[in-house]
Amino acid sequence: MRKYKVPPIPSSVWQNPWHFIAFGFGSGAMPIAPGTFGTLIAIPFYLALQPLSNGLYITLVILITIGSIWLCNKVEHEIHVHDHQGMCLDEIVGFLVTMYAAPHGLKWIVIGFLLFRLFDIWKPEPIRYIDENVKGGAGAILDDVAAGIYSCIVLHIASWII
Repeated sequence: MRKYKVPPIPSSVWQNPWHFIAFGFGSGAMPIAPGTFGTLIAIPFYLALQPLSNGLYITLVILITIGSIWLCNKVEHEIHVHDHQGMCLDEIVGFLVTMYAAPHGLKWIVIGFLLFRLFDIWKPEPIRYIDENVKGGAGAILDDVAAGIYSCIVLHIASWII
């Protein structure tokens, strides 16, 4: 949990396409709950990838994750803020991880959304460790990947039970 004053949203978000993407396609500029809005922005991306085979889906998610680490690292250096609260590309990646091989339907999207937000906010270990100790773009992205893995596991257990 952040214990410091949140830096303002840089105006470059609206001028630089890389910053716009890193800030969750602008969702990170929301004055409240930018992570929640960043996760909402992930839903159309998930819906676009959902029809793919599991192999192609996870391959694209891995490539998106690698690209996101690079991009967040670049933007962090340019705005001089590590893991700015408004940088919501990590929520998009985390939600895509959550929804790997998920059952189809609105109910599962909502459950996946809620699970991901729970783990992203709660940050049980090792998510908290990654969040507090891994720096740069990797730190910004990998804690959400871990939250996505936890969420994906719980989502699949729920789908087997229901």
